[in-house]
Amino acid sequence: FQLALLYEDTGDHRSAAQLFRNLIDVAPAEVRGDPRFAPALAHAEAAVARDNAALAGLVDGAVRPSSPRLGEAIDALLGRGRIHVAEPTFLTIPQLPAIPFLPREMTAWLDRLEAATDSIEGELRAVIAAGEDGDFVPYVANPPGTPANQWQELDHSPDWGAFFLWKHGARHEAHCARCPATAQLLETMPMPRLDGRAPNAFFSLLKPRTRIPAHTGVTNARLTCHLPLIVPGGCGFRVGAQTREWRRGEAWVFDDTIEHEAWNNSDQPRIILIFDIWHPMLDSAEREAVAALLATYDRHLGRRTGLSDTL
Repeated sequence: FQLALLYEDTGDHRSAAQLFRNLIDVAPAEVRGDPRFAPALAHAEAAVARDNAALAGLVDGAVRPSSPRLGEAIDALLGRGRIHVAEPTFLTIPQLPAIPFLPREMTAWLDRLEAATDSIEGELRAVIAAGEDGDFVPYVANPPGTPANQWQELDHSPDWGAFFLWKHGARHEAHCARCPATAQLLETMPMPRLDGRAPNAFFSLLKPRTRIPAHTGVTNARLTCHLPLIVPGGCGFRVGAQTREWRRGEAWVFDDTIEHEAWNNSDQPRIILIFDIWHPMLDSAEREAVAALLATYDRHLGRRTGLSDTL
């Protein structure tokens, strides 16, 4: 720190900033947590921020990122973003790449899904028109006694509702009978079949002025598909550093073990179809092994799974 201050005194702010970076990188927890060092660390962080801003001006003028991942790398280097990685809360399959939105060429079946948008939306609107109690239930429904967490505001709230076609591997026959075309199409999708866990498929309702907080999913053995159906303006979705807007009939597959969040800033409800799929980079033998692993896990614990760790 003192050497960096000497560089500052001589006007060599670039060398000072590099030393301040080193200081920030190696400062141990006992230094970071000691209020006596707070002014010094704040001084170092401000100097680094100024140097990063100067460097950003040069980089932005000289480098045009050729892909989103290059853009993320640049932002992380310049201190204006961070690298988002897969952070499964339950089961991690190593060596699977953390890709926020899967390339279309890996999910050719999306074309068939998108082609059925009109019929799926028609069945959804029939459900809405019927307006029967219990059709849409709160997506977050923690059992009594669950400690307050990020879901506190949405727990047992109709602001984020679900009309389940499959839930924890069980087909909801009555709901599927009301949406036969949707159910038939879903049967052809690469959904995992895991007793008590998957698939999960549902119409997801996000009411006006509602936000789903940033969170990560339970396992990268599966990915999540969205098909937007009723999407007013002012709705958005972020996975890692990438933010997108839903557009009716334009589906995507994303890795929900990367931090993600959603919002509806409009005055109208947003409704999309959501379902699980196997991660396409897992071969059939690996999928069978995952299924056997989880079945054994559940038998050992002598219980069925819940929302907190379901696939």
